[in-house]
Amino acid sequence: MSTVVNPDLTASGNVAGRFGAYGGRYVPETLVAALDELEHAYAEAQADPEFHARLDALLTDYAGRPTPLYFAERLTEKLGGARIYLKREDLLHTGAHKINNCIGQGLLAQRMGKQRIIAETGAGQHGVATATVCALLGLECVVYMGEEDMRRQELNVYRMRLLGAEVRGVTSGSRTLKDAINEAMRDWVTNVRTTHYLLGSVLGAHPYPMMVRDFHRVISKEARRQILEKENRLPTAVIACVGGGSNAIGAFYEFIPDKDVRLIGVEAGGSGERLGTHAARFRGGAPGVLQGTYSYVLQDDDGQVALTHSVSAGLDYASIGPEHAALHDSGRAEYTAASDEQALEATVTLARTEGILPALESAHAVAECIRLAPTLGRHDILMVNLSGRGDKDMGILARELKLKGA
Repeated sequence: MSTVVNPDLTASGNVAGRFGAYGGRYVPETLVAALDELEHAYAEAQADPEFHARLDALLTDYAGRPTPLYFAERLTEKLGGARIYLKREDLLHTGAHKINNCIGQGLLAQRMGKQRIIAETGAGQHGVATATVCALLGLECVVYMGEEDMRRQELNVYRMRLLGAEVRGVTSGSRTLKDAINEAMRDWVTNVRTTHYLLGSVLGAHPYPMMVRDFHRVISKEARRQILEKENRLPTAVIACVGGGSNAIGAFYEFIPDKDVRLIGVEAGGSGERLGTHAARFRGGAPGVLQGTYSYVLQDDDGQVALTHSVSAGLDYASIGPEHAALHDSGRAEYTAASDEQALEATVTLARTEGILPALESAHAVAECIRLAPTLGRHDILMVNLSGRGDKDMGILARELKLKGA
């Protein structure tokens, strides 16, 4: 449940885990010790060269980093205007950026002596990455997934189970990501001494938004170096889809000090403007508390969390990471929305110009690129974070595109 918080209680001060007014910890007392333990363990790991060496080795030899920065020549020619580059996170092992964070948190769980891992997932990519890392490290794995998302992402459910994970369907609420997070948090409260909650986005109570961001910073570290090597200058804009916001904050972070680089997050515009038909938190959302953190939340006038909709299961969430809320309010990043229709059209366009099938989440960022590129000049550069590949969405694509005669 979301509640609008008195602004007097959200001043940043020296409160841990704040991004301006946003972030913090809003959790049951039973989780405070676990969060303190996690924060301490993460700080120790960050200062440990051996931890970083193991993490870097697995990111390179197991996950497949660095990912390429690919010049989309035919898409650039088709659209005119800006030169378009794609940061190919879709080429990572398991098919999405999620593996970066899962490897990092898996190693951290081992360090804390936690042998049981729980996770939540919407599109299923975080669940697959978690199950993969648990198999790699020999950890027990339980993944919570809303039954609506299980129906939409059946292939990923099979993948998780094949990897040895127990997938627990969630039947409450809208049966999507919000409800899966609720169930995962209930599990954690019950089993807090033996279990690590491997949260999949820059959401939740401190230190999760900071920690997940740090594990994804590798995206923009690589991209910044790569674009300077290829073009000898920084991009005009970095574009990324935003659900909870993990791939976007990873793609943005190293460019935040570069004030001439626009940072553009693309939310799920869904099927309409009315509350309940989209998942665009900056289109009618209001600050509130949801699932451990203070950020923008889609909610009604009574503070009740609104239903959301997106053709993409991974963007179908009522809140957004607190660092994105701060970037929005400061004006450093701008947030727009792409509709279901635009995302589907972008999928077809990218597939038929570049032979690349993006995840429907990533297709929202591609849609913004398609809109923006023709308005810019040939000297401009757009960098799109292609956060995942579209294999998981073939059922949705086959149904939706057949209805539209594609």
